[in-house]
Amino acid sequence: MTSVAPEPATTGTLNAEATIEQRETEGLSQGQIVRRRFFRHRGALIAMFVLAFIVLLSFTSVGISLWGIRIPGWWQYTWTQIPPVENRGAPTLSLIPEFLGGAGIRFGNHPFGQDEVGRDIFAVVMRGAQQSIMVMVIAGVVATIIGVVIGALAGYYRKATDAVLMRFTDIVITIPLIVIGSVLGRTFGNLGAAVLGVIIGLFAWTTLARLVRGEFLTLREREFVDAARVSGARDRRIIFRHILPNAVGVIVVNATLLMAGAILLESALSYIGFGVQSPDTSLGKIVSDNQAAFSTRPWLFWWPGVFIIVIALCVNFIGDGLRDAFDPRQKKMPSARAMARAGMGPSAAHAPATVDTTPSTDAPSVTMPGRAPYTGDTAGSQDPRPEDPHEGHGTDQSR
Repeated sequence: MTSVAPEPATTGTLNAEATIEQRETEGLSQGQIVRRRFFRHRGALIAMFVLAFIVLLSFTSVGISLWGIRIPGWWQYTWTQIPPVENRGAPTLSLIPEFLGGAGIRFGNHPFGQDEVGRDIFAVVMRGAQQSIMVMVIAGVVATIIGVVIGALAGYYRKATDAVLMRFTDIVITIPLIVIGSVLGRTFGNLGAAVLGVIIGLFAWTTLARLVRGEFLTLREREFVDAARVSGARDRRIIFRHILPNAVGVIVVNATLLMAGAILLESALSYIGFGVQSPDTSLGKIVSDNQAAFSTRPWLFWWPGVFIIVIALCVNFIGDGLRDAFDPRQKKMPSARAMARAGMGPSAAHAPATVDTTPSTDAPSVTMPGRAPYTGDTAGSQDPRPEDPHEGHGTDQSR
């Protein structure tokens, strides 16, 4: 038994990690594996709860008013009321305790302050968050549907269909999205946030279409697609029942990124006056309406700006968590406790490898009188083959 040079420690560690990963996902479906990976992403999980809190707060506080339907909320003011001015319009929200020199922890009647005419900024910001979230969701859904359909058709049928659809996509890409949004938003912005979301979605699908096309070009050559064709499945069934579920990871991740870009685009359009029009409002329009009071009442910018940033960051973090969950190449490094529980602690992972070089019983053995048996191992044995007296000499002794 002899010891040889140990293998790199990383090899044993990687094998241990792979074994732990297989044990954790054993017996689970693909959906359960994706769900478990997503819930392990702390950033995405926190972002999901924060975004859900913002949605609930905005839609329940001041109520819902859409296409003539009015559902009141629990907040005492609406975004159109003009109550008496309190605290000179400054925010009544205080989070500093009295023992630290503050005014104490209190919410007040106008936690976000009041604008020049006396409207409650909390109610106005909640209404703006409603409209911006509505634009974000509608634009994301519309762009995802269009992008998936065009990308799927181009990637599956290829040839003339691919050429026509991709050239149309190139034409749409060459037109700046903010220019299209400005022209159409100026015309249809007074129809509400839902119409503006549809308009943005009609021109924000190009990137997703290219990605879906690439996925379909790869998946259409797989064995399960050939098996579906042989079994007589129609193209529509192959596209939507066989290939599309395997590309859902790319679609979901990029749909969240589309939503994050949609809310930023809506804020920009509303800021320059081409988005949501009065008497309604949005987060970008709130900033635009109060830009003249930046030096005197900066809190009119703080709250809508904070909500824009937080919503966009939450959507991006959720998209990042979904990307890690759907990507099988993303693996989490197991902890030392998990390695020890699996019987693969650091000592086992980094132990030097030994190789048994003892010859097997099947090795040839030759016994010569007065000599040790030759078994193929050079240690402790002699070569039974007689030396050739003429071997190694430079002259030919046969002459």
